[in-house]
Amino acid sequence: MLASLGMIPLNEPNILSKDKCFTVMLDGRVLGKVPQRSAGRLVDKLRMLKIEGLKVPKTLEIVLVPLSKTKGQHPGLFLFAGPALMMRPVMNLAAKKVELIGTFEQVYMDICITQKEAHPGITTHQELSKTSFMSNLASMIPMPDCNQSPRNMYQCQMGKQTMGTPWHNWLVNSDTKLYRLQTPSTPLFRPVHYDMLKMDDYAMGTNAIVAVISYTGYDMEDAMIINKSSLERGFAYGSVVKSEVVTLNSVHSYFALDNTDIQAAKYLQEDGLPHPGQKVTEDQPFYSYFDHESGKFLTKKYHGEDMVIDQVKLCGNVAVRSAAGNCGKAIITYRIPRYPMIGDKFASRAGQKGICSQTLPTEDLPFTESGIVPDIVFNPHGFPSRMTIAMMIECMAGKSAALHGLVHDATPFEFSEEDTAIDYFGKLLHAGGFNHFGTERLYSGVNGCEMRANIFFGVVYYQRLRHMVSDKWQVRSTGVTDMLTRQPIGGRKRGGGVRFGEMERDSLISHGASFLLQDRLFHCSDKSLALICRTCGTILGPVLAIQNNKKDTSLNYTAKCRLCADEGIIERIEIPTFLGI
Repeated sequence: MLASLGMIPLNEPNILSKDKCFTVMLDGRVLGKVPQRSAGRLVDKLRMLKIEGLKVPKTLEIVLVPLSKTKGQHPGLFLFAGPALMMRPVMNLAAKKVELIGTFEQVYMDICITQKEAHPGITTHQELSKTSFMSNLASMIPMPDCNQSPRNMYQCQMGKQTMGTPWHNWLVNSDTKLYRLQTPSTPLFRPVHYDMLKMDDYAMGTNAIVAVISYTGYDMEDAMIINKSSLERGFAYGSVVKSEVVTLNSVHSYFALDNTDIQAAKYLQEDGLPHPGQKVTEDQPFYSYFDHESGKFLTKKYHGEDMVIDQVKLCGNVAVRSAAGNCGKAIITYRIPRYPMIGDKFASRAGQKGICSQTLPTEDLPFTESGIVPDIVFNPHGFPSRMTIAMMIECMAGKSAALHGLVHDATPFEFSEEDTAIDYFGKLLHAGGFNHFGTERLYSGVNGCEMRANIFFGVVYYQRLRHMVSDKWQVRSTGVTDMLTRQPIGGRKRGGGVRFGEMERDSLISHGASFLLQDRLFHCSDKSLALICRTCGTILGPVLAIQNNKKDTSLNYTAKCRLCADEGIIERIEIPTFLGI
């Protein structure tokens, strides 16, 4: 087929020199040569066959690497027809039909976004839409064309870290760990792609009333103040759902309640498993079973945060264990409630991430003349350097949507410099009786006086992320130490300490905090007692000698220096254990 389009096969003589021909390869195999002057026509004919699906698969990738004066990729015609190619659809302007192109060939194509950008004789393809280059995550960002590029990339990552609604078949799934938002809502400002994916069925955020104001100082450096009453009403309330698989070690072992254990009988069912809906706390009986190897009933206790049993499922080959009347494997699914607290991470869809630094009562927060109190107090210093204009537009759009009972479209590239989004939503706010730019006068929650400044006030869709302080806090006073160095071990789960490294040491030295340095690296680390000879000044010479007195059965120890003999003066000093090693 390629030979009929102008390719010269390898088994036929080629009268042209190699410099005037392109090599034709299919999936790494050399098929022949094609003259450089006719390579473009061959590619055009091959593309038409590809679009029609005649003799050539529609997923064929056709790459014509042209000659270049600078060093680059080897010129030639490369064809790829493998089953694992990444393709995307574009409009072929010559055929007026959709064509699938690959990642390699699009580099050597001239693809326009709109018809106005097309150059006759140069542009060959056009994007199907203005947003076709965006991923699913990027298409969920409201008006990403009004944001700084890094903020859009942040949101693409944080969109995967959001507490939301993973699925609806809770009775069937038994995932090891997942995060669920109990009180989600639908955004008032969202792209069309949001509705195409039916994300309302899997909501992942909450509409929050936001006041952009520097208030009390607890909102510095990306921190935010959250209304305590909003949290008590269920704002951003979530839970961590976990499943624990319990597998018995023998076919003859079975789940059963130990009737002699009064505490277990109080919390467990007759089959030795907990009740669904029961609250479980630290060191409370979790499940009980009869162990065939030891011939005893064993009761396992729960260790962790307070939780609620969601469901208990028995699984395994029931026919094999019919004699015992039970199954050898149980899956206990439970949920850990997670109220938003200080240190938990939140983020808007514009990549404005921050942590909750303070929860203030409603009476201490500023309020509008209509009595509306914000859910979140956002610091205005977070806007200038981040340039997240889309969040400011969302604040105005969400406010106008709540006023008029609308849901606004946040698809990018819909507004222009002549018809801006700020003017559009500003007119809607003005029609609802509010300021054109979304600002209001607020009254102080401390003294009740009007603040002499126009405060940006509106509705923003906020996401609660899975980074919670309950999963990351680490504290230690005393605990397990390493056997060799006698220093505290590392690791949060093992009760270890936070590493105090060389850079932390240098910081304390530069501050002149010598006592703090001694406390961290000595008293709280591997402090120990050792013998030293004041005469020769060594810690290797002194040894403890045992004096055995026949009249006295007790053992007496005397310290002597092996180097100075009787002239040595032995004393006890405090040194790091690692120094002695």
